[in-house]
Amino acid sequence: MSDDAKRTRPTSTTREAEAADAQVHAAPDEMPSPEDEEAAERAPAESPEVSENYREAIERGARQEGEGRLP
Repeated sequence: MSDDAKRTRPTSTTREAEAADAQVHAAPDEMPSPEDEEAAERAPAESPEVSENYREAIERGARQEGEGRLP
C-alpha cells in the first residue's frame, strides 16, 4: 500500500448491504414452459462420440503439467 492510500472502514450501511447480497441466490429469469420441457424430453440423447470427447478432455486436464499446475 502506498503512502497516499488510506485504509477505510466500511460503514454499517455497506455491511448491511453486503450481508443482504450474500443471501441472494442465483435463479433463472423465467422457468421453462411446459412446451420447452416437452421439447427437451423429445431431444435425442448425446451421441457416443460426444461422450468420448468429453472423457478424453477430462483425462487430458487431469494429466496436465506445466505452468499454473499446483503440485
